[in-house]
Amino acid sequence: MNLTNKLTVTMKDAYPVTTIYSSRPSYEDSPWLAAEEHQLNFLSARELHIAELPVIVHEASITDKLATLYQLVDRTVPSNVHTFTDRQSYESLLTQLTHDGQNTIQFQYIHDDSILDPSHYTIDKQIFIDLNNKSKIHQFVDPKHLPKRLIIPHHTLEETLKTWNYPFVIKPGDERPTAGGYGVMICYNDEDLYDAKQRIEACSTESDLLIIEQFITPVENYCIQFATTDDGQITYLGAAKQIIDDHGFYKGNESIETIDQDIIDIGYDIMKKGVEYGFFGIAGFDVLVDESNNAYVIDLNFRVNGSTALLLLKEQLNSNYQKFINYFSPGNNEQFYQLIKRYVEAGHLFPLSYYDGDWYKGEYVQSRFGAIWTGESKAFIKHIEAQFKDELNNIKEASNFD
Repeated sequence: MNLTNKLTVTMKDAYPVTTIYSSRPSYEDSPWLAAEEHQLNFLSARELHIAELPVIVHEASITDKLATLYQLVDRTVPSNVHTFTDRQSYESLLTQLTHDGQNTIQFQYIHDDSILDPSHYTIDKQIFIDLNNKSKIHQFVDPKHLPKRLIIPHHTLEETLKTWNYPFVIKPGDERPTAGGYGVMICYNDEDLYDAKQRIEACSTESDLLIIEQFITPVENYCIQFATTDDGQITYLGAAKQIIDDHGFYKGNESIETIDQDIIDIGYDIMKKGVEYGFFGIAGFDVLVDESNNAYVIDLNFRVNGSTALLLLKEQLNSNYQKFINYFSPGNNEQFYQLIKRYVEAGHLFPLSYYDGDWYKGEYVQSRFGAIWTGESKAFIKHIEAQFKDELNNIKEASNFD
């Protein structure tokens, strides 16, 4: 794999030198973050290549298997990592790392004050909450680039929907974390609405406000990203096309060759307003373009995004096409790892993270792998990935575990 040596921008350029990064959501229950514990642990190592800051990582995400995969692409696992194994060790680590007031934590998702005092956040906690609150998006986006939307108390949903026709979108209207589209409920019909109501009812004690939003049929679905660097300037990091299923669930990102300057300008304006509000760091904004070439901003993520690594590593990967994606072991974890290893050795997969299910003893845990496909063209990678998936589907069931 032909790699260049130096990133143009890293997370270290966007945050103070005293920053420690944690991308793991809090262990507290979050009604709109529908992922189990191992998946949330898996998130902790996704940015290791691009951080150059100390990172808090689960031990299962930093085993010898990750080191081997990194060696295959002439990389080493960073030494400035802090590891945890469970809720107690994670929360104790946060306290330990910030006890003298020298370090701050840049969270990907907010944590309760009982876990860490707000004074230890890198970005002011309330500013961070406000910027990522879906009900406040209108404060940062020009109204002409917003879908039609209403913010309502959840108990008025039934009455309000009498004036809405399918399809439409329902979202939580508070600062509770969402990810991967799990907080986005696209309703095409009565069945979808029934499922949405079930989720809303289960979360009603946590989230009082809901957003009903016009459904935009996308021709393009972009995440455009920016960073403030240590000189205070806003830097455009690039844009990636989002891979989303029909119900809004996030499946990854792929590189694009060009994007209209108008779309970049929309994102720059949002970033500028965020910076004026008190934000600094990396942010990504989801923008849909419809068949009439109208651009609609549907989500603001004033934090690192799933495609941030893809964008920052793009020049290093030195290929015409890249695609960020995650895979899960369908059975035997060792066969899963060996399959990945072969495709990394062949130069098709650039490894970001590997969650080693075999780190756990006495139980079966799926291994997970985050990576970037990289190659001469989209058609070429589509062909190679199809081969990979065929082999993935042939992996045996989980063998006996230790």
